[in-house]
Amino acid sequence: MRTAPNIIITGTPGVGKTVHCEQLAQDTGLRHLSINKVAKDRDCFESYDDELGSWVIDEDKLLDAIEDQVLQGGYLIDWHACDLFPKSWIDLVVVLRCPATDVFHDRLAGRGYHETKLQENVDAEIFGVLLEEAKEAFDEEIVVELNSEKDDEVESNCERIATWVESWKKNQAENADD
Repeated sequence: MRTAPNIIITGTPGVGKTVHCEQLAQDTGLRHLSINKVAKDRDCFESYDDELGSWVIDEDKLLDAIEDQVLQGGYLIDWHACDLFPKSWIDLVVVLRCPATDVFHDRLAGRGYHETKLQENVDAEIFGVLLEEAKEAFDEEIVVELNSEKDDEVESNCERIATWVESWKKNQAENADD
């Protein structure tokens, strides 16, 4: 039995996943697991998409690369998709949203996103694609949607998630005693 939870922090690129994970790692002691970094470091790519200007992940290779770590628990999994992770690995799925499309568009443009990729991500955010994927892949009671548009929302989101982590740990300890 894990003594620390695994949490996916997901959402469209540009919603603040990495900022949330870095803050939560400091606040909770959980470890930030950047799937982008793992994919690069462990060569988990299938191909390169010229139109979008991005790499396509080999999901099986990626899952094999992180399985031993994640099964131990205590990870904040930072990735723009969540439906590839087995349900048994995950205790909470946080879907970050940025409903102000002008703010969101400016964030992606500031990153130098290719127009096709930028528009695809804006559309995904408008239509809540990643939230729907999360609800389809996991039990709805572990899927939480949080806005990540303003700086103060990052702070309040991290406080809320840190409180959840403490509650999860307390429940695990109580169940271990039974």
